[in-house]
Amino acid sequence: MAEAERSPTTEEPAGQIYVLVASVLTLLVGSGAMFLVVVALKPIAAEFSWPRQVPSLAFSLQFLGAGFGGFFMGRVLDRYGMGPPALVAALMIPCGAILLSRFDAAWQLYAIYGLMIGFFGTGALAAPAMANIARWYVRRRGMAVGVVAGGQALAGIMWPPVFTLVMEAYGWRTMALAFGAVALVFLPPLALVLRRSPQAPRRTTAATAASDGRSPVGSRSPLTVGALQIGLCAAIVGCCVAMGLPLGHLVSYVTDLGHAPASAAGVLSLMLMSAFVSRAVFVGLLADTIGGLRALIAFCGVQAVMLAAFTTVEGLLSLYVVAVLFGLGYGGIFPVYAVAIRELMPVTEAGRRTGLVFLFGALAMGFGSWIGGVLFDATGTYISAFLLGVAFNVANLAILSVLIYRIGPPQLRPAAA
Repeated sequence: MAEAERSPTTEEPAGQIYVLVASVLTLLVGSGAMFLVVVALKPIAAEFSWPRQVPSLAFSLQFLGAGFGGFFMGRVLDRYGMGPPALVAALMIPCGAILLSRFDAAWQLYAIYGLMIGFFGTGALAAPAMANIARWYVRRRGMAVGVVAGGQALAGIMWPPVFTLVMEAYGWRTMALAFGAVALVFLPPLALVLRRSPQAPRRTTAATAASDGRSPVGSRSPLTVGALQIGLCAAIVGCCVAMGLPLGHLVSYVTDLGHAPASAAGVLSLMLMSAFVSRAVFVGLLADTIGGLRALIAFCGVQAVMLAAFTTVEGLLSLYVVAVLFGLGYGGIFPVYAVAIRELMPVTEAGRRTGLVFLFGALAMGFGSWIGGVLFDATGTYISAFLLGVAFNVANLAILSVLIYRIGPPQLRPAAA
């Protein structure tokens, strides 16, 4: 019997809850590394008499490294499972954080963030973890991917305030060293849990058609899986340039408006708390109901409007409100891309195809963070940078609209496997 004709209540693989919890905890701990330089951006720049674009570039290189690492580790995932990527990240992230506490040159900062924390660290976690959990879940795939992706948002909720307290009491170098020790304790045992693999995945009719290079089911006009891949890679560039700007510069932006560093870290944490709620609740509700691409339109639209709103507010309460709404939008974007890829592309290629889309997203986020520093150094404000992000986001919405039109109504797709 064809897979599309099978009951959507097909039994889920045993042990999925352990993999789900381990994935969330791994991203919760491991993703904290990216926020070290965000919280310490101004102190690092001041200590070395650097412009802000130097530590901003380190943050950008993390995304660059994670993008290429995600694509490479996605191929490893397709062939060997989640065990090897998880183990590599469990070693590289703690070592990178410990070395961060001792660097004294810009090239060292770039190498640590680009390679250890980026390529071999978060690159081995985010895209592979989301692609991996999509293989474990059938009926609640959107929910599962959203919850796993929520681990990154939880990291943003927990780590920036902790980092700020430790940095203000002991300095940013001790902050990095302490995080490295914590990561070294927790990540290796979690990697052992993630070695488990689900039963061999079944392929849907849509996936079979995609693997043969035909149009996804429901297309109004020919749209090959390769064309869909290109469209998603182009779309994620637009939303991730817009996403990278506040993620890399929100703490600095809020302090530039005259608010205390602790308040600025609170704005970032609140935004990421909202992103977690978006991933844990709204990704599943929308993606499992209306499909991945239509859910993307909703999340990207909210992000664009709220990024523009950041340029119009200065009061702390207003910043909190905009941060919450921005988090609801941006929080759903990455996991819903993973859901859309699993819906419309071959399951046996989910790792590398998710990794490739996330690579373009990482490049865009890196560009967004870097251009934010460049434009601030040139203008003394983040307004022009945020407006540039809005323009990229509008282009993203246009691309997604074309893809939705070409693929057709979601009810024409067969039941997801």
